[in-house]
Amino acid sequence: MGSLERSESGHNPRRWWGVLALLFIVTIAYVDRVNISVLLVDKEFLQAFGLVGDRVGQGALMTLFLLGYGAAAMFLTPFYESVLGYRRGLMVSLFVWALLTALAPMAGSLFALLVLRVLLGASEGPLFSLKTMFVHDNFSAQQWGKPNAVSSMGVSLGLAVGFPLVSYLLRSGGWAESFHVLAAINLLLGLPLVYWLIPAPRAAATHRAKAGALQAFREGLQTRHLGMLLVIEVCTLAYLWGSSAWLPAYLVDDKGFSVSTMGWASSLPFIVGLAANFLGGVLADVFPKRLTPLIFTLGGVLCALSVLFLIGSRSTPATMTFLLLASACWGIQGASIPTLVQRFAPAGRVGSAYGIVNGVGNLVAAFMPTAMGSLMKTHVAGGFALLVVSQVGVALGGAWLSWKQSASALVEPADGVAR
Repeated sequence: MGSLERSESGHNPRRWWGVLALLFIVTIAYVDRVNISVLLVDKEFLQAFGLVGDRVGQGALMTLFLLGYGAAAMFLTPFYESVLGYRRGLMVSLFVWALLTALAPMAGSLFALLVLRVLLGASEGPLFSLKTMFVHDNFSAQQWGKPNAVSSMGVSLGLAVGFPLVSYLLRSGGWAESFHVLAAINLLLGLPLVYWLIPAPRAAATHRAKAGALQAFREGLQTRHLGMLLVIEVCTLAYLWGSSAWLPAYLVDDKGFSVSTMGWASSLPFIVGLAANFLGGVLADVFPKRLTPLIFTLGGVLCALSVLFLIGSRSTPATMTFLLLASACWGIQGASIPTLVQRFAPAGRVGSAYGIVNGVGNLVAAFMPTAMGSLMKTHVAGGFALLVVSQVGVALGGAWLSWKQSASALVEPADGVAR
């Protein structure tokens, strides 16, 4: 009980250091995803793997990564939760992740590289579930929003710094160096941070480990409102992967931006997303529990409207204004998804529940860039209309969840547990 009391009363000094360690790891994970996007403009990389002019092969590098990621998030997370715990799970993931990244330049063919991409995605798949488990274990229910938000800020931070960092590595040492540097960062910084700053799970949090991975997965499927959580996650990730994949081309081809201007214009939305994500975490803690899903409704409606105005904008100031507004409205939604999973998941199954939500979300959202690309063949702005649809889906899902909880008279009793 002493460990539990320290954690929930705020006297565990390591828990916020652990959140910062997770922020760093998530940041590197998203720099890693940017790595391939930047390398697709490098002729030497494309020639090395026979990808010159092969848009299908180029797109497969990201799609197969996301498929491996989604599958592992669903099916590997229960093993991590029931056997390893989040601390050891993170260390195993980071080691394998670094090894596969270092091996990529040695792939002798496109097929071998694609296999490594699937395996790399699988190694990263449990990351967000393990992060969510750590927050659930070390913070009280009234405090989940902010640590969820801070650790998730790595998504925007990684995308914001990834483009210039990988571009610099590409210019200074060639495409292979980008893989080697990212692998070294994981081994020399990521692993030590987990070892020193992430405490082992409390005994009370691991008492159900004997049930096994299959039982953990089955119990994760019993998460309340799982279907609507899946809808929201799919729509949220569809916006992320669709917008990040096509924003540079959209700004150049439809809005007339120069290549140099496009570079900083593509990074600014993710910088704005950092502040928006933290704001969303504060709102998730402040809103009454039954009204937390309205954050999705508010953010989804405003984001959809911003994208509509973005499509119709004809001047650079207007384009940047609506682009930044869209990113901010999308960003405030980020912390609410893990917060709701933490509230709705069966006791002791937060990791498995989030693995299912995040896994299905990535598996489905992986096809958003392809769908947008098909529409953009005839009309560049047409693909961005799908982003509007995705955010309408988020808004409707949030409204449904809020109505469902209110209709069930969901209250927070004196013991602080939402029922």
